[in-house]
Amino acid sequence: MGSKPRGGTRWKRFAVVMVPSVAAAAAVGVGLAQGALAASFAVSGQSFKVRAGHLEGEGFAQYGGVDEGYTDISGSKTTKRPVAISTFKHAEINDMCQSLKTDIPLLGTVYMRLDAGRNGKVVEADNLYLDIAQLDADATFKGIDIGVAVKDQNKGPAVTDKGVLPGGFAQQADKAILDDAKQVAWATTAGTFKLSGLSLRLGTDSKMECF
Repeated sequence: MGSKPRGGTRWKRFAVVMVPSVAAAAAVGVGLAQGALAASFAVSGQSFKVRAGHLEGEGFAQYGGVDEGYTDISGSKTTKRPVAISTFKHAEINDMCQSLKTDIPLLGTVYMRLDAGRNGKVVEADNLYLDIAQLDADATFKGIDIGVAVKDQNKGPAVTDKGVLPGGFAQQADKAILDDAKQVAWATTAGTFKLSGLSLRLGTDSKMECF
């Protein structure tokens, strides 16, 4: 095949890792065996939901990893969870929502909801790392490379997680655009995270969840 200019690649529904399931399972399995950890801190025993109406990210990369954290809110036991690490050198987000559900003994279920980037305002993040368990979105990628080795990805932020398989599967793109993105995540880290128009509230109504 001859060389062709690389343009945009679009998937109607974007799964958590855009790789064959067998390859993804193998990468996660080896990562667990070798103790490959994603977030550089003990992750809480609670996942959280994040919805973004529109996200544009420059310098995208994605690869497998493992988060070590607590099994529940008691903090008495730890476990390891496979995650897809999605990274961006710079991301701008419109209409962002983050929600967390907590079951508190003797009090019941309490929801925390954070909204930002609404009414024309933008959420901005630099060197953003998302440790996710589930993601659905309408996605477009520009200048995408699928199957690059983790250690050789050079479009996204540097791979800082110790134990991530250097020759393992990764993918990268010059730019990623996600619309109507819904994700379940275990951890998020960023060099800078600017939340314009931040609104944070607590309540007991299940409608407070982002989705």
